[in-house]
Amino acid sequence: MTTTTGELLPIATGRVTARAVLRQVLAHPRQWIPALLLSLASSAGTVALPILLGALVDQVPIVARTGDTGPLAALIVALVLVMLAGVVLTAAAGRALQRLAAQVGADLRERVVERALRLDTRVLERAGHGDIASRVTDDVELFMEAIPVLSGVTASLITVVVAAIGFVSLDWRLALAFAAVLPVHVIGLRWYLPKAGPRYAAERRLAAERSRVLLSSLRGRPTVQAYQMAELQSGRLRSASASALEATVGLVRLVARFGLCLNGAEAVGLSAVLATGFLLVNADLVSVGAVTAAALLFHRLFGPLGWLLMSVDDVQRAGAALSRMVGVAGIPDPEPAPLPAPRGPVTVRAEGVDHAYVEGRLVLDRVDLELPAAGSVALVGASGAGKTTLAGIIGGAITPTQGRVVLSDGERELILSADTVVDEDELRDWVGIVAQETYVFTGTLREELTLARPGITDDEIWMILERVVADGWVRALPDGLDTPVGPNTAVLSAAHVQQLALARLLARNPPLVVLDEATAEAGSAGARQLEAAGRALIKDRTALVVAHRLTQARECDKIVVLDDGKIVEAGSHEELVAAGGRYAALWASWSAH
Repeated sequence: MTTTTGELLPIATGRVTARAVLRQVLAHPRQWIPALLLSLASSAGTVALPILLGALVDQVPIVARTGDTGPLAALIVALVLVMLAGVVLTAAAGRALQRLAAQVGADLRERVVERALRLDTRVLERAGHGDIASRVTDDVELFMEAIPVLSGVTASLITVVVAAIGFVSLDWRLALAFAAVLPVHVIGLRWYLPKAGPRYAAERRLAAERSRVLLSSLRGRPTVQAYQMAELQSGRLRSASASALEATVGLVRLVARFGLCLNGAEAVGLSAVLATGFLLVNADLVSVGAVTAAALLFHRLFGPLGWLLMSVDDVQRAGAALSRMVGVAGIPDPEPAPLPAPRGPVTVRAEGVDHAYVEGRLVLDRVDLELPAAGSVALVGASGAGKTTLAGIIGGAITPTQGRVVLSDGERELILSADTVVDEDELRDWVGIVAQETYVFTGTLREELTLARPGITDDEIWMILERVVADGWVRALPDGLDTPVGPNTAVLSAAHVQQLALARLLARNPPLVVLDEATAEAGSAGARQLEAAGRALIKDRTALVVAHRLTQARECDKIVVLDDGKIVEAGSHEELVAAGGRYAALWASWSAH
């Protein structure tokens, strides 16, 4: 099960998180089996070395009595071989565990991102974009950064378990003496954990506040200078920095005190083993070599035990991040019914469509709208009238609160409503969307278009670029289709980005297109080219156009005027201008400029 906090996305319980991780681990037998075997072998080497040294101690008096050095030489050779093998096995086990952990982390990250991309828009609106953004960025990054620690914890845990078996093999009474360290560790953890969690949270919060003050001062530099606030902002930054530093120093002191507790536990445990060994040797119940082996074995465990206990905070933070990741990945994803691709142009009927991002506040109110096959309809209205919401619903990007949208090619229907589940890939065979805010992926221009249609040829790409009036500037680039593009390149202007978005949609070639101010980004120099590209895209297909410029609306077969979530006018350009209503007033104002 999962738990929720308010309207935030689910957070998986510890049991659900553990099961999810176990499933991911077991899904890679070629990685987890070698990692386990290497870890066991490495831990066995850690245990074998002290035992061999103990046997060496017992062998010395025997050599003194008999003069036979053969067994002693054999033990020395075995000791050297075990040491060398231990070095190799420990390194190999560490690499294997890190590879396994990295693979599991990558799998979970892919599941989280894939599920996040398919979340219903209503879920995202209720949770807020900050919650999902932090889960697919901050939480994923925190877990991936903790992978070396988690692999080290796993290796240490295996070593401690194998060492406990080694103690029992030496003498069960020595094993009981070894267990004397446990109460000290428990007391230390019970003292440390309640203090560490809140202090780590406070330290992160104060560090974030310091960053906020610094960034706000830098971004608002003109205002700071204009109002002579430099000294005030410097004081705020000094105060925030001092608070963050004080919290960090307090944490360091807390960890240092916990380290002293661990050292005390080690002293108690080693003293218990030596004292028990003295009594057993004095009673002739065990050999000096066995006690030596037990003491050395306990000393060898200082590192693994310390790693386990000092990594508690890292494990807790990674576990918290992981539970948030699994919470997203585990959101039920209903199985959609298979839907064949449409054949030819489609008609669209919006029937009684309501939508509210916040309960009780309708953005759309009982909207009925029909788009004829291969016809174009423009949406016009003031900002906030509901144009983008209606376009998103018809495009399948937003689920209506009430009502439905029916897409039909004459033989089959695709219904979009709150009660239906549609596969995203199959939906994009029916309808494609281009918004004003578009994104260019990192890669080449060729890869940018093959994302929309894998396997597309260069000849087809050039044909598409020509239709959206982009072939000229693409041919002028030094590397043509091989030119790198993306967020960190300065090759593309705003108009070029919009043309590429239109080209991607043309490559996908859906029978229904929704253009949400998709040609509104260019200045006057690129406006004509973008409008020509838009005309090429909607030709011979059903189109819904959210018009930024009324010249776009005039070219559509039908114009629909929205106001406060309702359709208030509908008709052709000539009909609406003649009617003298809201569209006529908008057109008069537009024409005057």
